[in-house]
Amino acid sequence: MILNTLEWIGRTVRQWLTDLGAATRIFVALIAGSGGLLRRFRLITDQVHFIGNYSLVIIAVSGLFVGFVLGLQGYYTLNKYGSEQALGLLVALSLTRELGPVVTALLFAGRAGTSLTAEIGLMKAGEQLAAMEMMAVDPLQRVLAPRFWAGVIAMPVLAAIFSAVGVMGGYVVGVRLIGVDEGAFWSQMQGGVDVWNDVFNGVIKSFVFGVAVTFIALYQGYQAAPTPEGVARATTRTVVIGSLMVLWLDFLLTALMFS
Repeated sequence: MILNTLEWIGRTVRQWLTDLGAATRIFVALIAGSGGLLRRFRLITDQVHFIGNYSLVIIAVSGLFVGFVLGLQGYYTLNKYGSEQALGLLVALSLTRELGPVVTALLFAGRAGTSLTAEIGLMKAGEQLAAMEMMAVDPLQRVLAPRFWAGVIAMPVLAAIFSAVGVMGGYVVGVRLIGVDEGAFWSQMQGGVDVWNDVFNGVIKSFVFGVAVTFIALYQGYQAAPTPEGVARATTRTVVIGSLMVLWLDFLLTALMFS
């Protein structure tokens, strides 16, 4: 029993190290081979449209409802202490620091990440990537790199839209429906939210999340078994690993930024 357990642990650790090494090698090759995209920037803009524009609706709608909930719950909590005038500050800080980047990254992993994994996995199953290699075209530079940089660019923009729409949702619930003073709502927000310590740190978070989620999606599709079951498993792994990575990175970045 003990020997079987040790064997399973050793096999698991070896497989994890092998996957980590393969992912690191592909990531380095992806970054090193991205210089040629400056001459073909249209490849990136097309993917930004595909990844970002098609994710805009779910991001905006989710941000609006998160703002509604923050406005409602924040008012009930602050009202107990007579501080309901700080509702705008609470909503803005919650969105710019945490909820905006994190929820956007989770939605991005579920919407755009699965799409990227399925697309790359189906290209591999259809031997399109192998055909590119036969024609001396590197799939990392032609297929993966434009999608990687498009995801990195789109994530901070989507997170900013999420936060902006969420603030408007908190305003509608707190000011228009509940009756919090409008001047206090905006003035508390303006005075308490710092551009560098709050907004810029949220942008850094969304950028890091974009790198992590997009690369995980592309790597899972690139390494997927060329079968329908393999693509399906790779898509599932994208959501699971991407979501866990976002939450872990959020804790790490929060500890570094706001310690």
